[in-house]
Amino acid sequence: MSTRSTIDLSAPAVNEKRRFPTFSKRATRTATILALLAWTIAVFDYGLFGTLLPAMQESFGWSASEAYAINTWIAVGTAVVCFAIGPVIDRLGRRKGMMTTIGGTAVVSTLTAVLPTGLGAASNVLLSVVRSFGGLGFSEQAVNATYMNEVYQVTEDEKRRKRPGFHYSFIQGGWPLGFLLSSALALAFLPTAGWRGLYVMAAVPAAIIVWLIARKLRETPQFELHRKLTELEKEGRPEEAHALAATYGVEHSSTAPLKRLWEPHLRRNTIVFSLAWIINFFGIAIFSVLGSSVLKNAKGVELSDAFWMLIVINLLAYFGYVFHGWLGDRIGRKKTIIIGWIISGLSFGVMLSPIASNPFLIILTYGAGLFFLVGPYAAIQYFMAECYPVSCRATGTSFIGAMSQPGTIIGGALFTAIAAGSGTGTAALWVGALGTLVSGLLMLAAKPPVEALLEDHPHA
Repeated sequence: MSTRSTIDLSAPAVNEKRRFPTFSKRATRTATILALLAWTIAVFDYGLFGTLLPAMQESFGWSASEAYAINTWIAVGTAVVCFAIGPVIDRLGRRKGMMTTIGGTAVVSTLTAVLPTGLGAASNVLLSVVRSFGGLGFSEQAVNATYMNEVYQVTEDEKRRKRPGFHYSFIQGGWPLGFLLSSALALAFLPTAGWRGLYVMAAVPAAIIVWLIARKLRETPQFELHRKLTELEKEGRPEEAHALAATYGVEHSSTAPLKRLWEPHLRRNTIVFSLAWIINFFGIAIFSVLGSSVLKNAKGVELSDAFWMLIVINLLAYFGYVFHGWLGDRIGRKKTIIIGWIISGLSFGVMLSPIASNPFLIILTYGAGLFFLVGPYAAIQYFMAECYPVSCRATGTSFIGAMSQPGTIIGGALFTAIAAGSGTGTAALWVGALGTLVSGLLMLAAKPPVEALLEDHPHA
């Protein structure tokens, strides 16, 4: 498959109108598959730390509270990396951005596998620094949302163009697939390969996917145009840039992408999405990332049994993405997100109560909670990409995605403090379950993305 640009970037005639070149069905299918694989492997590495935390805790000699604290410090470093990567992607491009994020995952997995454990505080610092760069892998979802949003706008595949949220949901479903993979491989290989061997297993497929992306993916025509407009602006030819942008029905701005997020017509969604992500990640950090610890310490489940439960639970959660992607195309992405997160918070509350007293009820209520917790991310990722114009789309999705890390930090600190005094179950209820419910209510303040939608479909 050719990765060359096919967009006409020559100087336009007066009042000339052009359309973006299309992505063939084959190119769209290839992009969809590689985006899913890239996100799944990125989450595999990201999820390994939470899945393997009990095993690493023993190896590093941490107490339970020390392990939670290390997880919080890693979240601090991850936030820094996530905040930085968005503007970089809006300059590098979607394709190179995907290579950077998944390539970073390969490097981080490899370095984690060789970290020393016998250096006391120095080992903890080294681990925190290395795992902070896991933020590259976490940011892969922002690149996916940006890239696939633009691909589905210009694809020849009519089904994907008309129902983009549903088809994107299969890609965003890489989150539970990645956690399922980490739980399954931990169950199968942790006794023999150890936690280091599992990180090596995460590095190899990540490196292969980088190679495949370099060979098979092409850049989106929207970004090719954006890059040309930026070049014209830097060369002191703003009139030509605006003329070329108008030809494609696109808004051109010389304002820095990060600054654009706070322009009057974009500011409200930036604030609402950011707050919702911060609060929602109280639940993600506790129930998705630290699932094995919650099951072990809050419900008394043995670690090997917890891995089995998480395999089943994350398999259910994958269908949550598909369901919410489908529902978002039907009733609107905003309504889908609100309904999902409210139901999730209630489900986790039941799971942590004495009502869930046997494995079946634990799996049922935990599975429902995760189904409605992570599933709406199929809707919100695509919704966010629709809310920002091309010039700051990757910056917007990455910036808001980075707000997950302050959520992890704040939620982790609250969780650690409450768990130390009242136990894991109480902490998970008041921080995780309640936070998830509140994040759904916050989304009521989101505004329909009129301006960006007009730019995405200028000739509609």
